[in-house]
Amino acid sequence: MRRWQERYATLLGAALVIGVVVQPAVSALTSLARHADPARLGAGLALAAVAYAGYLALVRAAGPMVVSAADASWRLLSPLPRRTVLGRAALVALAVSVLAGLALGVAVTAALGAPDRIAVRLTAGLVLGVAGGVGGMALGVLGQSSPAWDGWLQGLIGATLLAAVVLAVLGTGPGRHLLTAVASAPAGLAAAAAGAAAAVTAVLVRRAWRALDGMPARAVLAASARTGRAAQAAVMLDPGALTWTAEDGRWRGRALRSRPWPVRGAAALAWQEARRAGRWPGRFAVLAGAAALPALTVAAGHPGAGAALAAAGAFAAAASVTTGARRDFDNPALPRLLAVGPRAALAARALPPALLGAVWSAAALAGMSAAGALPGGPWWPLGLCCGPALAAGALRMARRRPVDHSLAVIDSPGGGIPLGPVLWAVTGADLAVLGCAPALTALLAPPADPLPYVAAQAVTGLAVLGAYLLKAGRRPR
Repeated sequence: MRRWQERYATLLGAALVIGVVVQPAVSALTSLARHADPARLGAGLALAAVAYAGYLALVRAAGPMVVSAADASWRLLSPLPRRTVLGRAALVALAVSVLAGLALGVAVTAALGAPDRIAVRLTAGLVLGVAGGVGGMALGVLGQSSPAWDGWLQGLIGATLLAAVVLAVLGTGPGRHLLTAVASAPAGLAAAAAGAAAAVTAVLVRRAWRALDGMPARAVLAASARTGRAAQAAVMLDPGALTWTAEDGRWRGRALRSRPWPVRGAAALAWQEARRAGRWPGRFAVLAGAAALPALTVAAGHPGAGAALAAAGAFAAAASVTTGARRDFDNPALPRLLAVGPRAALAARALPPALLGAVWSAAALAGMSAAGALPGGPWWPLGLCCGPALAAGALRMARRRPVDHSLAVIDSPGGGIPLGPVLWAVTGADLAVLGCAPALTALLAPPADPLPYVAAQAVTGLAVLGAYLLKAGRRPR
């Protein structure tokens, strides 16, 4: 009786969700019945390619075959067939890949448009998206079981990023007519391509299902440990533990060369951060590529989203080189060993995020200006002037304390909002928004001449950083 009631509740909940989602989904899909805009076609497809590359990278980083702590301790190492132990994880991965594929298919169809036979084109786009999502997940499973397949997965990620670059170039150059020809291709050709993609995906899924029996236990245990730490951090509402896990996992077991530093005193702290960042070239490659995303978003017809990406990306770039500041705050004995005052140490720690945030902001604003979202004379100096304010916000975020769960819960129409996690999340970002107020104002309402905003941003950024150094560097923790 209980099982029947549980099934009834599940079916009723699914029916309610479908009833709520169907109408907006139908309206959104009906809006796809239009011709593709040649000026936005390349940028839209490039953004879809970048999203797919990010999906593949997440699949590779997540595992994707993970089990619970109990299964990892008992069932995984038992004589049970490995496929039986990993069956539930395979079903979860399949569901996630289908949802991701549907989103990808809608994005590709929205970029290409559907000038005729919308049902056929939409079905072909969704089948292509689901094939890409499920096939990518199958490649992730094969890569988890075999280093050779993992190399193929990395090659696919690189090829997808290269395709994004090519699509972006074609969308802004004389090759735009090629993309227009692809968008206006017969619907039968799109259906044939979807069928071929589905066939390739079926082969990959079959191989991945067979590979579950030979999945190495150490690979599943490593992926399960990473996922377990992430789940524990989410349950305990301590997202800061995730960054420490990634940082420690990066350097664990690595043999690093040691050589004398060319600087002494407080400058050694900035040099230390620069050396740490230089030993992680992949991060700089991702940041350099991400600087083009605001321009692509603007070219795809979403200037507001482009401005939001520029602001978030600049802050993320500055925060990526604040590991030393976090360690200084967690263990105040380390900076004392250098015989450097707290204010001088904090000022040295502010140099790397200020430089990286300024360079990233300047590149992003230059790209948005080239894409036509920002009128008037050069905008890249405005990005350079954002560096000090971004450094202040990044240092404040790096030195924040853990989430205080003893704070009150705010009642709202949408439910209770715990104040502790909210204050933890906005710590650092509030100072960056305050310091970059002139730049944000200029992005929300682009003026014809940005030079007055450049001067205001330079003064505001330096003032915010100076005030933060005076207050936060007054005494050690």
